[in-house]
Amino acid sequence: MAKVTIKDVARRANVSCATVSKALSGSPEISDATRERVVKLSAEMGYTPNALARSMIIKRTNTIGIVVPSLQNPYMSEFTSYAEIRAREAGYNLMVCNSSYDKETEGNVLTLLSGKQVDGIIIIPIGTESAEELRPVTDSLPTVFIGENLQDPSQNTVSIDNKAGTKMGTGYLYSLGHRKILYLGYRKNSTTHQLRLSGYLEACIEYGMEPILLNSNFPRSSQQAGYMIGKHLFEKPLACTAIFCASDTLALGVMQAADEAGLRIPDDFSLMGFDNISFTALPRINLTTINQPQKEIADTAVDLLIAKIDRRSDQAVHRTLMPALVERSSCRMVDEAEA
Repeated sequence: MAKVTIKDVARRANVSCATVSKALSGSPEISDATRERVVKLSAEMGYTPNALARSMIIKRTNTIGIVVPSLQNPYMSEFTSYAEIRAREAGYNLMVCNSSYDKETEGNVLTLLSGKQVDGIIIIPIGTESAEELRPVTDSLPTVFIGENLQDPSQNTVSIDNKAGTKMGTGYLYSLGHRKILYLGYRKNSTTHQLRLSGYLEACIEYGMEPILLNSNFPRSSQQAGYMIGKHLFEKPLACTAIFCASDTLALGVMQAADEAGLRIPDDFSLMGFDNISFTALPRINLTTINQPQKEIADTAVDLLIAKIDRRSDQAVHRTLMPALVERSSCRMVDEAEA
């Protein structure tokens, strides 16, 4: 059986092909009576609009591109899932690309998405240079950057207040009696980590505590990095009562290393993370952490991008969301003798 075309529907409805296209796309130029007649005939005849042809007519593919450094990172995979749900609710499909923490790959996948004629792009950049290096693509497409790994006022951004998050977490540990709080996993090449460290340091000044830092020599915050740092740390007696990790994945690695070293959490030391990835709520982990509201970040990014696609705003928009403390069982109160 021959495939039904838009010309067949137009001939049966005694209207032009343009009228059929407008009727099926919900154009206000078409009367309700004509639209109902065309829709009914299309259904009866089994006509399915060609998405590519329609996109050429309306100059829109209803597809959003999203680029993340690694889908193996639990935070990024959860963020992507929420973004896909929000995009679908708004009538958009999501095309996901992995930049693999590589500058050349990041540029290549953006060029790929542009070639696929996506309507806009959401990107978690791999570094502070990404905004400038990707400008040849982002200047021609609505784009929203996630996080604070760039500080370019001309770009649309959605992030959380990372500085407020670590200050909040450090204050919480202080309220439990901790005075020797180790901050673990700071990376110099990340603006996000710089801001998280500054919140910890500011809290130390405010509470009169001596900062204790253990930086990361690893290129990424991963469970393996946390495990290796923790394994080295636990070779000697701990000089702290609490460890505040720069991310949950680092905290999970530290937890693994502590278990191998025969250390108990929170009996031997309290442990806190940052991000609130889904694994941290598992019963045997129960990690106290600082929540990055992934769903709110994803929803905000998708809504902002669609507003840019619809040209409802020509000004760059910067949205900063607040983190929150998630109290579980990996931290305990200590007395003056322990502190």
